[in-house]
Amino acid sequence: MSIKDPQQFFADNNVKYVLAQFVDIHGVAKTKAVPASHYDEILKAGAGFAGFAIWGTGIEPHGPDYMAVGDHATLSVVPWQPGYARVVCDGHVHKKPWGHDPRVNLKAQIARLSQRGWTFYTGLEPEFSLLKKNIQGQIVPCDDTDTLAKPCYDYKGLSRARAFLEKLTDSLRHVGIDVYQIDHEDANGQFEINYTYTDCLTSCDHYTFFKMAASEIANDLGLICSFMPKPYANRPGNGMHMHASIGDEHGNNLFEDKSDKRGLDLSQLGYYFIGGLLKHAAALTAICAPTVNSYKRLVVGRSLTGATWAPAYISYGENNRSCMVRGPGGRIELRLPDGACNPYFATAAVIAAGLDGIDNKIDPGEPNNVNLYDLSMDELKARGIDLLPQNLSLALDALEADPLILGSMGPAGKEFVNLKRMEWLEYMRHVSDWEIKSYLEYF
Repeated sequence: MSIKDPQQFFADNNVKYVLAQFVDIHGVAKTKAVPASHYDEILKAGAGFAGFAIWGTGIEPHGPDYMAVGDHATLSVVPWQPGYARVVCDGHVHKKPWGHDPRVNLKAQIARLSQRGWTFYTGLEPEFSLLKKNIQGQIVPCDDTDTLAKPCYDYKGLSRARAFLEKLTDSLRHVGIDVYQIDHEDANGQFEINYTYTDCLTSCDHYTFFKMAASEIANDLGLICSFMPKPYANRPGNGMHMHASIGDEHGNNLFEDKSDKRGLDLSQLGYYFIGGLLKHAAALTAICAPTVNSYKRLVVGRSLTGATWAPAYISYGENNRSCMVRGPGGRIELRLPDGACNPYFATAAVIAAGLDGIDNKIDPGEPNNVNLYDLSMDELKARGIDLLPQNLSLALDALEADPLILGSMGPAGKEFVNLKRMEWLEYMRHVSDWEIKSYLEYF
């Protein structure tokens, strides 16, 4: 609900500053604090930033300012930071929306759906690692007793992190983000907080707010909240599973069909959408799993807990968590994105892929309802199941070869590829501890 009188809102909530907030190409929150008395300026001209100082704006040192223009409907307090409010902004240059801005870019894909009378709904599920530094300076789980080999849903692990979890949940609920479940996940120090789905733009705004809250509340408690995809090689990684559906102008779920003969309660439209996701899976991977570390999560194999909870294969199934796409009933769950992805770019790419499936009536074939981790490569090949890209370089190759998905990023696509090529090059040139241990005296 939009706040009619912002200055009264600021007075009622003792707000002195408003954070004009947007994200860069990596999905990292950027802000400028503006005195509340100047809030109207954020809505009109915008808060000014040196564009070249921000990753992925496409602005050179001699270029124009990047103006963050506020979306008043997103104004809220910042519960963990008394005296502050936040308003989500769209990037503008020369008084026009700037296509490099991830939120502006997502709006372009949303407009394609709006032309059909459709709304894309998403529920984003953030997994994260709650960590600390021990006296040796090593990064370890926040709770020294969180040592179970299979800690998923463990009561003790959940209870002993409650100071953080309760403060984070209270902060989210205070601004209308409806948290409905909290659990300890399958890695030591790993948690997930679920909140109610909404339209995809608001979902991305909420996810950004979630990460801002989690990081700062953890810091206040002397902890580290990490969304790194794979902080431990032998434990499950941090995903950002995306539940998705399309609604019409009457609020009907166009993905749901209770008469579905395949048993997933999915409509033909839903199956075509899945077909598009599978067709463009390799290119989607570069956007949904955008770091070198992401591919330590998308592995073929198991962790100490017996599962990775991450997809390695281009496939879909019913309630099958070994698939890239799961059909839990009347909606789809894309299990590809991880905690490092930019939610705006990932959502835009998913819309583009899904609409391609719908427009070209791409049939995804029959669902795979077996544990794919148990199948050999020959068995997978016989089922027509391909492997997802297994490193960032391969994923970038696929992205560059897929103009539809690359185009879903707007003009930022080229800059994204260039930045990620640099990241891959730096990684390949890095000499790791494993290499020193393995080779230093071996030869």
